[in-house]
Amino acid sequence: MSDQVRTRAGTREWVGLAVLMLPALLIAVDGTVLGFALPSLDAQLRPSATQTLWIVDSYGFVLASLLVAMGNVGDHIGRRKLLMIGMAGFGAASIMCAYAPDAHVLIAGRALLGLAGATLMPSTMSLLRTMFLDERQRVFAVAVWSTAFSAGSGLGPVVGGWLLDHFWWGSVFLINVPVVLVALVCVPLLVDESRNPDPGRIDPASVVLSLLAIVPVVYGVKEVAKHGPNLAAGAAIAFGGLMVWVFVRRQQELAEPLLDLRLFHNPRFSSAVAASMVVVSVLVGTQFLIPQYLQLVLDIPVSRASLYLLPGAVASVISGFVAAAAMRRVSERALIVMGLVLTAIGVMAIFGLTVEHGAYVVAASGVAVGFGFGSAMTVISAIVLDAAPPQRAGAAAAISETAIELGVAMGVAVFGSIVNAVYQFQFEVPSGFDPKMVDEAKETLANALAAGLAGPARIAFVHGLWVACGVGVLLLGLAVAGMLRKSPTDVVQSGTTASAGE
Repeated sequence: MSDQVRTRAGTREWVGLAVLMLPALLIAVDGTVLGFALPSLDAQLRPSATQTLWIVDSYGFVLASLLVAMGNVGDHIGRRKLLMIGMAGFGAASIMCAYAPDAHVLIAGRALLGLAGATLMPSTMSLLRTMFLDERQRVFAVAVWSTAFSAGSGLGPVVGGWLLDHFWWGSVFLINVPVVLVALVCVPLLVDESRNPDPGRIDPASVVLSLLAIVPVVYGVKEVAKHGPNLAAGAAIAFGGLMVWVFVRRQQELAEPLLDLRLFHNPRFSSAVAASMVVVSVLVGTQFLIPQYLQLVLDIPVSRASLYLLPGAVASVISGFVAAAAMRRVSERALIVMGLVLTAIGVMAIFGLTVEHGAYVVAASGVAVGFGFGSAMTVISAIVLDAAPPQRAGAAAAISETAIELGVAMGVAVFGSIVNAVYQFQFEVPSGFDPKMVDEAKETLANALAAGLAGPARIAFVHGLWVACGVGVLLLGLAVAGMLRKSPTDVVQSGTTASAGE
């Protein structure tokens, strides 16, 4: 008997869905909210350029490294229980970040946020899979849930801008606490516990290997982008690649693997996961840079700069519902490709930015990027939830979220490092300045403005932004080519058709 005949969700499940949107909103906002906070954070904590990148990156690195393990933990101990533990930890880590006295404590706090965050997304997505067994209801539920992630990614800089106009930089973390408290009260009332009835055991060696595989690779890529090819970065990437091979081999040998590689035999699932990693990487990488452009290049106040990002956030919310309705008539692959193309068009618009003007270009670019990202991610989330049976929902969700969060970390690391590298290479300082001051100015754009070197620094930053966006368009183009290369039988043509994994 099919899921659709067996049961349909009622009022309690739909209200519970609204509560489950809160963790997704937290994760998405925390991935982008730092954009506007960085200038004031730099001024007060005085982190180095490397520390600034780690303040942003440590969250995504830790989160991405632990998602697969946490997805399996949720299948074992209960997804709701793990969600509650994670929400409490997220609130505590947010307080630590808000009152961090220096860059080292803030980096540690961001890492703890990543640890807690790794429990949230697999738990939330897998609970959706068990709450909405009817396929049509599940597609719409995914669209609603996806709006939280899409809106959070777009609203992060907007919320951050408003808070910084009224409070200190730590407020961008402190706003997580009331959301956590609401979730801790409402989740037990509205969401039933669910777990794998026959979970087997978790392999500790696989958990360690997953950490050793992800972190060194991302670290190596970041170092290459910042300093160019060097022995340390090459060694990190090679070591991470070796650990990926060892991890995969171990999963193939285990009777109860941490990562069920059979999911990747489904082209519908694997192509969707790959596309999500690319589009998230480009979105977060570019949106991490845009707030700095508005504030430091165009010298727009925080409160007004955040308004230029609002249209993109609205577009990302609307696009989720449009995609859910279109899935009944248009193939999944076509919707994902259209989303990637729209995102690429929005990123290309950034080439129109200059040191004198570009605020309205940012707004128009955000609409295209937001609509493309929101529609693509809605379809991808529906595919992931449909790809595995309910008892393995946590593990399947964890794979997808690993790709997404790895995309977040890679986007910030790679795009931020590209801009930094071009900035340092093209920064031409007039003669007569103190060499020590020049070295500090080359570290960050904020330092250059403080040193009275605004002209050459802003030009160098914009050139770096152009190069980064060119890389983004190239990545999206490769993702589109990969989707189009699939044969018509590779991707199921209807969002309401059960996957081969079921």
